[in-house]
Amino acid sequence: MRALRHWWNDTAGGLPATFWYLWAGLLINRAGAFAMLFLSLYLTDARGASEALAGTVVGAYGAGGAVGVLLGGVLADRWGRRSTLLAAHLVTAALMVALAFSRPLLLIAALSALVGVVHSMPSPAFVAAIVDVVPAHRRSRAFNLQFWAFNLGMAVASLLAGVLAEASFTALFLVDAGATLTAAVVIGWKVPETLRRAAPTVDLGTPTESGRTRRPGLHTALTDRTFLVFVGLTFVLAVLTLQTSTIMPLAMRSDGLGPSAYGVVVALGGALIVIGQLFVPRLIDRHRKDVVLAVSTALLALGFGALAVADELVVYLGAAVVWTVGSMLAAPPNAQINADLAPPQLRARYQSVFYLTFPAAAFVAPTLGGVSLQYLGDRHWLIVGGLGLLAALGHLLAGPPRERHVAALRRAARREPTAPADRVSAG
Repeated sequence: MRALRHWWNDTAGGLPATFWYLWAGLLINRAGAFAMLFLSLYLTDARGASEALAGTVVGAYGAGGAVGVLLGGVLADRWGRRSTLLAAHLVTAALMVALAFSRPLLLIAALSALVGVVHSMPSPAFVAAIVDVVPAHRRSRAFNLQFWAFNLGMAVASLLAGVLAEASFTALFLVDAGATLTAAVVIGWKVPETLRRAAPTVDLGTPTESGRTRRPGLHTALTDRTFLVFVGLTFVLAVLTLQTSTIMPLAMRSDGLGPSAYGVVVALGGALIVIGQLFVPRLIDRHRKDVVLAVSTALLALGFGALAVADELVVYLGAAVVWTVGSMLAAPPNAQINADLAPPQLRARYQSVFYLTFPAAAFVAPTLGGVSLQYLGDRHWLIVGGLGLLAALGHLLAGPPRERHVAALRRAARREPTAPADRVSAG
């Protein structure tokens, strides 16, 4: 019993109630976000669209996501975290209802692009709110639980989506809308505004060549070299991770392994995350974040590099264990470093730039990976592994100067006065 209490304290202890309501909202949001998983199938089977048109519509949804990430970051720093989360969830629910009853393909395409925008808007606000309410020394476990909830929710969504899609595509969109609305109710009822605004007497701007003061904004994140180095290393990690859903199925097919074998590999990774992620904090909390990220990226590199000699399912499964452990170890320090590097008044904007790495990787991984696999065959995996090992070395080299930069930001934050937090009624 004492061991269980110790484990619980290391995994989830000391986190404020607001975090748990945010966590519940995220879990409900992810578990219910299943309609867009079947968008291409809905377009071809129910609406009679061609595969090319279906691909274009799905691409519009992805492009909307890139816009939504940036928009969500800006709004979360201006409006507030709670306001942005509520607006995004309520608009998403309305758009899902509209999609359920829309028939013209042009209208469905336009609605899908808008859904892409509002689906991505909550990500920076969720993370910025977590950083606002969780003390720095407990953020690692908070981000670990966030990653766990995200993956658990996606696993639930995948199971529910298959059942609902066979019954009714209309029901698929309506249940998604209901789940999104439920998440909005939880946030609106229990989550106060967490944004602390800078006092009006503090000049947060920087002088430009013309002598005018330039207020901090999205450009601050896009010109922060220390932050951009970290974002670049995260981009490599995202490219590696996306091999699972983009290039690995093609490699397995060429090895004579069918869709069911691919499903087993993916299911193994999901099961490992759901079961094992809760034990990650005890493994990594005593170690430097740059070392943890170097080890995790190296594991991803070794796992995918091993596919160069894979021709049977058992080898793919063994490699999946290795790269999944790497992903599990990387999630908490990645989020924590991202939070540490962001000035308090720009937290959501920094989050939005960070989250852009994922749609960018979703474009690069299949585009370049498909060409690489076609012309290089199994040597593609050696290149992927080598890229991962270089990124692991990059984390070790970037870690010390990054920590000095974070220490300077903390000293500046302690000197900076803030206005009282805007407390929006949660009831």
